[in-house]
Amino acid sequence: MKKLLFGFILFTLAAAASAQKPSLKSFDFLLGRWEMKTKNGKIVERWQLHKDSLTGQSHRFKDTGDSILTESIVLKKIKGEWTFCVTGYEKNNEGITHFKLINNQNNTFTFENKQHDFPQQIVYQNKGKAELLAWIEGDMGGKRRKIAFPYKKVN
Repeated sequence: MKKLLFGFILFTLAAAASAQKPSLKSFDFLLGRWEMKTKNGKIVERWQLHKDSLTGQSHRFKDTGDSILTESIVLKKIKGEWTFCVTGYEKNNEGITHFKLINNQNNTFTFENKQHDFPQQIVYQNKGKAELLAWIEGDMGGKRRKIAFPYKKVN
């Protein structure tokens, strides 16, 4: 009985340790093209794998077909920590902001930058091969806000 309990404890600790230290492969669920319909068109995110990082781009498409690049993303390790590096191109969202991975449990990856105005958190949740749920959240104007992006995989 003691050996069984000891084995269970070791297994639990190993699982917890692996949950805290994801590899690049842990983010494979992001790869490909993802779309979210909006009232005025759609938002498209595309993710590609590189040797030691993932890169993504987000475009907003109007119903007319016109599009605008809203942000570029690099997901890479900086000083041993997974970092979500966002370059924004829209007015009032310009420049590079880094969000560090603070949690990865239950197929959900939470990146945070408490010094950023809004959002302070960016979250991606793996919902399977055809669905991806992303959201941004944080304080804005003294109120907690959360904006969800339910994406569908497009081949």
